[in-house]
Amino acid sequence: MDKLPKTHSESLLVELTSDIVSAYVSNHVIPMSELRFLIADVHAALTSTSIPAAAEVIVEKQKPAVSVRKSLQEDQMTCLECGNGFKSLKRHLMTHHSLSPDQYREKWDLSSDYPMVAPAYAEARSRLAKENGLGQNRRRKVA
Repeated sequence: MDKLPKTHSESLLVELTSDIVSAYVSNHVIPMSELRFLIADVHAALTSTSIPAAAEVIVEKQKPAVSVRKSLQEDQMTCLECGNGFKSLKRHLMTHHSLSPDQYREKWDLSSDYPMVAPAYAEARSRLAKENGLGQNRRRKVA
């Protein structure tokens, strides 16, 4: 051996090559004169498959299913991930896309006050809560 591996990836390739060749040779009869060709072929195969995979890592930014302006409607919120409409996005985001509202806002570059509930639904729930007396300071009379 006149060349020593220089980097971690090169030494990993040499180790993988030796593991593959030794496993192959333990189950197959190979003439000694063919062993060096087997080693060279396995090493070349590992080298050719590992280099392009690392070089081709290109992540394309996901495009929204609808525009941000169209996602906010009076009676429903449209999910930018899948394009479906909902009264409230919070549960949908967590169950179908594994995103919290903050992660969703960050991913789509939305403002921190971007609503997760359709305005008409929020108004209806607010009105219902007020009719039931929620949100008022009720003080108990001290006897």
